[in-house]
Amino acid sequence: MRVLIINTSQKTGGAALAANRLKDALNNNGVEARMLVRDKTVDDSTVIELPRTLKTKWSKLWERWCIFCKLNFSRRHLFELDIANVGTDITKLVEFREADLIHLSWINQGMLSIGGIRRILESGKPVVWTMHDLWPASSICHYAHGCEGFMNRCGNCMLLPGGGHANDLSEVVWRRKKKALDGNQISFVTCSKWLGEQARQSSLLKGQTVTSIPNPIDTEVFKPQNKLMARKMLGLPEKNKIILFVSQRVTDKRKGIDYFIKAIGQLVARHPEMKQNITIAILGSDAEQLAEQLALPTHLLGYVSDIRQIINVYNAADVFVLPSLEDNLPNTIMEAMACGVPCVGFEVGGIPEMIDHRVNGYVARERDTNDLAQGMDWVLNEANYAELSREALQKVHRNYSQQSVAKQYIEVYYQAITKKNKSK
Repeated sequence: MRVLIINTSQKTGGAALAANRLKDALNNNGVEARMLVRDKTVDDSTVIELPRTLKTKWSKLWERWCIFCKLNFSRRHLFELDIANVGTDITKLVEFREADLIHLSWINQGMLSIGGIRRILESGKPVVWTMHDLWPASSICHYAHGCEGFMNRCGNCMLLPGGGHANDLSEVVWRRKKKALDGNQISFVTCSKWLGEQARQSSLLKGQTVTSIPNPIDTEVFKPQNKLMARKMLGLPEKNKIILFVSQRVTDKRKGIDYFIKAIGQLVARHPEMKQNITIAILGSDAEQLAEQLALPTHLLGYVSDIRQIINVYNAADVFVLPSLEDNLPNTIMEAMACGVPCVGFEVGGIPEMIDHRVNGYVARERDTNDLAQGMDWVLNEANYAELSREALQKVHRNYSQQSVAKQYIEVYYQAITKKNKSK
């Protein structure tokens, strides 16, 4: 079976990492998988880059400009929306024609247009689409933020100026998507059961198959290593306990940095002695302006792309904290657990599916900084740490290993191919 996975980027972002890991998992389990991307950054014979044309180069900028205009030239929400009004027609590529099945992943920011998606669906090839967020099942947003418009018909979008109106941009894009999806069979896969429940409520996906399969991780790469050695390599305190926070962009409000700062303050207020034996490490860009707000000594590790260095960061930590306000199935939690590091997060999205409360980590009540602080304190000072670490490793090997995830996807592929053949 030859599978072509479509993703905007090869390495940038959580969806790109997940798509890459799935490609490798499939190739290691008997499927010939390749990945088609617009932004290729690393030499890999299984990754194909789109032809570098003027249209390919400017598609992302043109889409942003169109959204910028609709936002009345405000940058607020500029990178939270995608309208897929431009993109590349990949159906003309040799790699597309040679594939037995097309697997769509994260295809936004000028990679594929809605019209391009429709041409893929009308090509006669079976299509599987992994949802890394809500965009395939909504209009222009990636996360609903409590809005239920996608369940019926988008419009009056709260992300648009003035709260939008009945025939605003979200309604226009919703109609375009509905026209593209209606009458075409797609096998949707969500990375978490939480997102699967949302997808099944979408009016756009009515009648479509929705399956939940987690992202895979290579447990031969992400694994426990010598903690002291990792700290020495990173220049982190060797004797202190380390609380780790990771985000590609630390200032991203959705990742909960404000709640993290408040929880750390509450933790120190209860236990002032922690200033002497607890250190915070932050991995990600744009953290400089936040370090002074934290009540504990903080080491800024910046943005790191080298996988060996990232693994060192996880192994240096005693607890990983990700207080996301809305998230699917964060790769960072999976990576930390694969290195034997217990995690603490809010009870939102797919996080409770990953962290088993008081078994391999701590699940705090949503937006409750007191409970978040309690979770960190419990992991660091009260729980049987060795047992937490063992349980985290077992959870990853049991649920997120390459073989486990590849097997589930291969079953979805065969079902999609069978359905397509029957419909001909």
